[in-house]
Amino acid sequence: MLPTTPFVITLEKRGNQGVGKSCLLLRFSDGSFTTSFITTIGIDFKIRTIELDGKRIKLQIWDTAGQERFRTITTAYYRGAMGILLVYDVTDESSFNNIRNWIRNIEQHASDNVNKILVGNKADMDESKRAVPTSKGQALADEYGIKFFETSAKSNINVEEVFFSIAKDIKQRLAETDSKAEPQTIKINQPDQASSGSQAGQKSACCG
Repeated sequence: MLPTTPFVITLEKRGNQGVGKSCLLLRFSDGSFTTSFITTIGIDFKIRTIELDGKRIKLQIWDTAGQERFRTITTAYYRGAMGILLVYDVTDESSFNNIRNWIRNIEQHASDNVNKILVGNKADMDESKRAVPTSKGQALADEYGIKFFETSAKSNINVEEVFFSIAKDIKQRLAETDSKAEPQTIKINQPDQASSGSQAGQKSACCG
């Protein structure tokens, strides 16, 4: 059963501005792109409802500021996040190097089982401007055991795939958590059923 609360997907980056988090969010939520530089002040968010495995799922996507002065605000949103997209700019090596800092931040503030995906944005840029090879991004994702995508908000490359992928991962994790909880309930009831048929029947009716 899907949760009644929406999946909360937090977009994060640290260091240099302009990796394109807000552009990715705008492309996914509104299907549009702007060449104007977008600076997120504190927190912004969008909502989009998607269909996944025949179910309608509301995605509440928080776009957090990358500037250091907003650190206190943005870390407060870690704990409630079900999934986090770590975004860097493939033409900016410093934004890639800062991913490790963000992962340490996630480990400190977010839930232990939060889903994460590494995203290298601006993949449409000419290869002569690329500073981070695809293989390097993949290697970092493999190191942390998370998925990796290269995207372009401008050319709409892999944008849908990233958001659908993390939503699917979250949905699967929640389903597995529910299925693991069920056997524990059965084991608790089994001794009652073995000891007394009538007594077990009463308890089953009560607990059912």
